[in-house]
Amino acid sequence: MRRHNHRRRYAYGTDIFGEVDDDYEEVERAEGPARRRHRMKCLSCKDFYTDRDAGTCRECFGEAGETKELRKREIEDLKSKVNFLSLQFIGPGPVGPNCATGPNTPPFSDVVLVASDSTDSADSECSSPSIPAHRAVLASRSPVFRAMLENEMKESLSGTIKISDVSYDALRVFVNYLYTAEACLDQRMASDLLVLAEKYQVNHLKTYCEKYLMSRLNWRNSLPYYAFAHQHSAKSLLDAALSLVLDHIHKLIKQEEYTELVEKDPRVVVEIYEAYMSKQVNAAASKGSNTKA
Repeated sequence: MRRHNHRRRYAYGTDIFGEVDDDYEEVERAEGPARRRHRMKCLSCKDFYTDRDAGTCRECFGEAGETKELRKREIEDLKSKVNFLSLQFIGPGPVGPNCATGPNTPPFSDVVLVASDSTDSADSECSSPSIPAHRAVLASRSPVFRAMLENEMKESLSGTIKISDVSYDALRVFVNYLYTAEACLDQRMASDLLVLAEKYQVNHLKTYCEKYLMSRLNWRNSLPYYAFAHQHSAKSLLDAALSLVLDHIHKLIKQEEYTELVEKDPRVVVEIYEAYMSKQVNAAASKGSNTKA
C-alpha cells in the first residue's frame, strides 16, 4: 500500500509542492507510456527509479545510515561531556586558612594551582602566575585532586596545589577544560594535556587528546607517537600508531627516530617486532587457508 501511494504521488511528475518537474517531463517524452507509469523519483537525490525499487535509492540509503551513525556518535560525545561537567557531592570540606567555613558557604570553595617546569626550581614557582579554581570542581573531575582535598594534605591545608613539570599555558588550558570540557589544541598542547590527564586521571580529557593526536597521525610520525602512547597508556592512539608502524616498518627503520628509540627504550622496539612477526604469521596462515579452499 505504501509503495502504491508513493507511485501515485509522483506518477505525473510533480514534486512535493505539486509543481511539474522539468526533468520528469524530459524522461516522459523519451520513454513509452507503459514504462512511464512506473517511473518515480527519489525523495533525497531526485534521481528516477522504477517501482520495483520504490523508496529511497541505495546510495541515499547508505548515506542516511552513515549520517545516523555520525549523529549517534555525536549524541554519545555530548552525553559524555554532560556527565563530565556535572558536579558530584563531595562532602564536608577540610579546615585550612583558605577554606571557607561559614554555614552558607559551599565546601571546597577556594584553591589555586601553580605551574612549575622543574620540581627543583623554586624561582619557577614564584614567577609563574597562580591559577584560581574551585575545590568542588577539581574534586569532581579528578580522583587525584579529590584525594588531595578530602584529606589533610598540605595542598588541602594551604589551598595551593603545585603542579610540577608543566608549563603555565598547559596548566591554564587544563584547568579551563575542567570547567568547560573544551580546549584549543595543537600537537604540543594535546601531548602536554594528555600527560596531565593521565597523571590526574581525567579520562575525558585523555580521550579528547587521543582523538586529536590520532587525527594528526601519519606514517612519518607513527613511531614517536607509538612510543608516546606506550609511555602514557593511551590505548586508542597506541593501536592506531602501531598499525601504521607495521605497514611502513621498512621505511621507518631508516629514520633517526628509530635509532633514538632503540637507544632510549629498546623494549618498545622489541614489542613492535613481535607485533610485526605476529602479523606476518597470521597473513601466511590466512593465505594458506585460502589456497586450500
